[in-house]
Amino acid sequence: MKISPLAQVSKGAKIADDVEVGPFAVIEDNVEIASGVKIWPSAYICSGASIGEGTEVHMGAVLGHLPQDLTFDKNKKTRLNIGKKCVIREHATLHRSTSEEHPTTVGDNCYLMAVSHVGHDCRLGNNVIVANCALLAGHVMVEDGAFISGNVVVHQFCRIGTLSIIGGFTGVNKDVPPYMLVRGPSAVRAINLIGLRRAKFPRELIADIREAFKILFMSGLNTTQAIEEMRKLKKSAQIDHLIEFIKSSKRGICTAKNTDEEFFG
Repeated sequence: MKISPLAQVSKGAKIADDVEVGPFAVIEDNVEIASGVKIWPSAYICSGASIGEGTEVHMGAVLGHLPQDLTFDKNKKTRLNIGKKCVIREHATLHRSTSEEHPTTVGDNCYLMAVSHVGHDCRLGNNVIVANCALLAGHVMVEDGAFISGNVVVHQFCRIGTLSIIGGFTGVNKDVPPYMLVRGPSAVRAINLIGLRRAKFPRELIADIREAFKILFMSGLNTTQAIEEMRKLKKSAQIDHLIEFIKSSKRGICTAKNTDEEFFG
């Protein structure tokens, strides 16, 4: 174990033998840190946080502090769980949950850039990227492979779908459907073509997702009618997921805005 003598580490923390902790880092009790984790100088790991194997926590990051909820009972033993091989950059803040049953959760291989914020009760899947200064309010759900650009703000209880991308400086107050590109106030512009190619989606599947996009946002059909038309497309797990995501939306999904050529992806 490589712990700087200038770090403050509670005896009540469970830390693997090969964890590296830099000077002036603070680790409270009731913290679990797995093998291969590196805690950079001046990071603060609060009680109730667990960090998976190989994750890096950079300078000034704060993990597992009290949720920013005026009704929260500070006596509750709530948690923040972070997966394997994540990177949490400078001054990022990740708050523990308000619920004892459902911790704030970050999956594996996530990259949370400097000054990003993951609010209480959020659930992030695997391979999620949250860029600099992006803010996720409480209870936001982010599915696998989503990319949230810099200075994006996401309203509480919104969902961000699989392999979607949100452009910088965007405000989101509706659910972002899987595989879509959103830029501007909750406005769908196109499918996330680059993201789908990077995920090695076959051309035929990308074509089907593009067709689903056209049915959903360009046909003039209402949501119920659009879903029925989308069911006629070639069956795939991705189209099924898109349909189920839309059907289960409680806030409603982002709407389309056709103002420039990028709309067609």
